Amino acid sequence: MKKIVLSSVLLLSFWNNAQINPAINSWLINTTGATGRHYVQGNSTPINDVDLVNVQSVQYSTNWVYVTATGVPAYITGPFLDGNPSLTTNQNAIFKMPLNPTQNTGTATATQGGNIGIFINGVAMFDYRDGVAWNATTNALCGGPGNPPCPGGPTATLPWNRDAIIAEKAGFDCSKGHPAQGNYHHHQNPSAFKLDLTVISSICDIYDADGLYVINANEHSPLIGYAYDGFPVYGAYAFKNAAGTGAITRMKSGYQLRNITTRTTSPTGAAVTSGPAVSTTYPLGYFREDYEYVSHPGEEDYLDEHNGRFCVTPEYPTGIYCYFATVDENWNSAYPYLVGPTYYGNKTASKVTSITENVSTYSPTTSLIEQINSEKINVYPNPSNDVLMVQVNTLLTKDLAISLIDSNGKLIEKKIIRQGSTIAYFDVSTLYNGIYFLKTDKGQLKEVHISN
Repeated sequence: MKKIVLSSVLLLSFWNNAQINPAINSWLINTTGATGRHYVQGNSTPINDVDLVNVQSVQYSTNWVYVTATGVPAYITGPFLDGNPSLTTNQNAIFKMPLNPTQNTGTATATQGGNIGIFINGVAMFDYRDGVAWNATTNALCGGPGNPPCPGGPTATLPWNRDAIIAEKAGFDCSKGHPAQGNYHHHQNPSAFKLDLTVISSICDIYDADGLYVINANEHSPLIGYAYDGFPVYGAYAFKNAAGTGAITRMKSGYQLRNITTRTTSPTGAAVTSGPAVSTTYPLGYFREDYEYVSHPGEEDYLDEHNGRFCVTPEYPTGIYCYFATVDENWNSAYPYLVGPTYYGNKTASKVTSITENVSTYSPTTSLIEQINSEKINVYPNPSNDVLMVQVNTLLTKDLAISLIDSNGKLIEKKIIRQGSTIAYFDVSTLYNGIYFLKTDKGQLKEVHISN
């Protein structure tokens, strides 16, 4: 794989400039006091919560950025239909993240259970695992809710570890997330199930929500978070060439399912304690070890074993190592999903209880987004006689005001799409038939038709 060679002095100068360092100014800071919302099973009307959403403050020193966040997203969470009794709750977290991430030139550090990074809205980022493994002694699953403990405890290394994306799909909400004892998190790309090209979950049919952003195959995906080694995580689409050239294309995982029917060897071919045979109960992909990494020399849109590559991005014009939230051609999540199974860099980030050095506070410049093209606003159904849904086909870094006006210019209703979400709804069931317009505060217009 090609490497982009950069001056270390140039990189340090770029990263340490607080005004342009994405690790400082990319977080979604809640300046409006917006609070969270959640669904409960059987009720498609969201319940308003008291916890603030997104990030509350960003402070930084020469080497570190401190992100204070609740872990509550702006999009609606829940319900979790696998019996998970937990709700999204305030984590009161301070994340200490490195501003000058470095490559690990020794033995790669494996990702771990729990947080492996954070998204730009302060929500936790998890790896593939759900804490469940296979106990060969009992020939049954162990660990996690409802199962007996695994031999050696939760930190034991076992040869067959369950993949949360496959095993826990029924418990993900529309935004592809769920909580662990209140800690809401994503194991995968945080965009709504219903927006995938092939929809594999019906959860959005009743409990509608959205997600952090909308996948757009025509533009470079946004920066959506940072791993615990300090390197950025992007959505699935980027420049084909690592140098920042070529067409926008989907970044592809280098991992593929192994050609096995029994589980007796590891991905390296070494003999291991047997797991269950491949079956409808334990399909291929049910365990992380069902995958193997295959290198693709010369194909720069295939990622390395850490699920990333060194490349140029809009936020890092001089280049940096980047992870990608991989999806397949149908936009369904593709292993290893975000980061892993090992970090590229030195894992130095952590949660802390206080800040013990002198820091400066970063302040966002405006409360409303400066510009968004009407082409990035999708309206449906159009015509409508009931509810009109407005969805922004990008990531909102600031709140966006959307006004519904009639043909005479009269304001009917105004909605705010929150930063870190993508959707607003207008009840048009009582409006007269005719042509109306959706308008942003920057003047972009979108024509809509009401037919009651």
